[in-house]
Amino acid sequence: MGQPRIVLGVGGGIAAYKACELLRRFTESGHAVRVVPTASALRFVGAATWSALSGQPVATEVWEDVHEVPHVRLGQEADLVVIAPATADVLARAAGGRADDLLTNVLLTARCPVVFAPAMHTEMWEHPATVENVATLRRRGALVIEPAEGRLTGADTGRGRLPDPAEIFAFCRRVVARGAGAGARDLAGRHVVVSAGGTREPLDPVRYLGNHSSGKQGYALAATAAARGARVTLVAANTALPDPAGVRVVPVGTAEELGAAVRAAAAGADAVVMAAAVADFRPAETSARKIKKRDGEDPAPIALVRNPDVLAGLAADRSPGRVVAGFAAETDDVLANGRAKLARKGCDLLVVNRVGGGLGFGSDENEAVILDADGGETPVPRGPKEDLADRVWDAVARRWAAA
Repeated sequence: MGQPRIVLGVGGGIAAYKACELLRRFTESGHAVRVVPTASALRFVGAATWSALSGQPVATEVWEDVHEVPHVRLGQEADLVVIAPATADVLARAAGGRADDLLTNVLLTARCPVVFAPAMHTEMWEHPATVENVATLRRRGALVIEPAEGRLTGADTGRGRLPDPAEIFAFCRRVVARGAGAGARDLAGRHVVVSAGGTREPLDPVRYLGNHSSGKQGYALAATAAARGARVTLVAANTALPDPAGVRVVPVGTAEELGAAVRAAAAGADAVVMAAAVADFRPAETSARKIKKRDGEDPAPIALVRNPDVLAGLAADRSPGRVVAGFAAETDDVLANGRAKLARKGCDLLVVNRVGGGLGFGSDENEAVILDADGGETPVPRGPKEDLADRVWDAVARRWAAA
């Protein structure tokens, strides 16, 4: 197989300069990229820049190189079309099936996955016309990732910022890896909720009870679900990871905050996957001041109380058709402890993984067994956490199909 062929469409927004970084990541990872900027985009970044970074001629007009039929060939031959930034105008023209420039012609002829990375002011993103255009594109199978929240042009801030190019690239790489087959966007139309990270229970203003969870497995679950077409809400506890492209992130701190956020997000969700390491206990009392060390005195014992069992609560209260999955990190008797926990929690699936030896917390790899409430076991060999995430969503999809 040759180089994956990417068409990078660039809309006419100030975020066009960020597409240069996305283009660099594609080319440096071995992708062949043709850039198709709109006329407005060229007012922000010139054709010479795109040509120099891609090593390819830049296609701007339907009437250029007519003998090569670029308005048909570019879309037909692509393995992925990604529009970044996708302005409100590009989304509207794509949703309306317009063919008034080279980029919209490419979109009409593409038979590969199409990804839109929107960037615009908050008011434009939230306008009913844009909302309807996005819904139309998603209904047709396009992947429209959620914009990020942050600084916009001028002094404005809000939702509508182009996601980080590194995260757009990671999203697109997963889409390309899955190809354009029937299962490439098998989670389209589904809303899934994922928890990630480790909760922290404060002892005083500077100390807390916590754990070693980095959130990497939960973020991998969120990113792979988004690449498979799902609408994803990620409830993230104390992580230091960039927001995955196309994912709504809800930051939390404590177990009680995480439980409230997951329950709120789960209303109407098709699946909830609890990958976060949630503290079982919290201090009975939190000191309003820093607890001081005093010479010659032992510290006072810390009384603990139980936190609510979020996973068991979700399993007990789930609506018909919703799949609830949990994670269990074990150090010994992995399968026996996992089966006992699966029965105790009452969830549909439990992913049991052994921690230690370079696996689990903080690692980029994992190895696990996915236990099914019906008695099934699916071993997942050691590999990237994204691979385990895909296997988890495969198991969730099977539960939906069997319902």
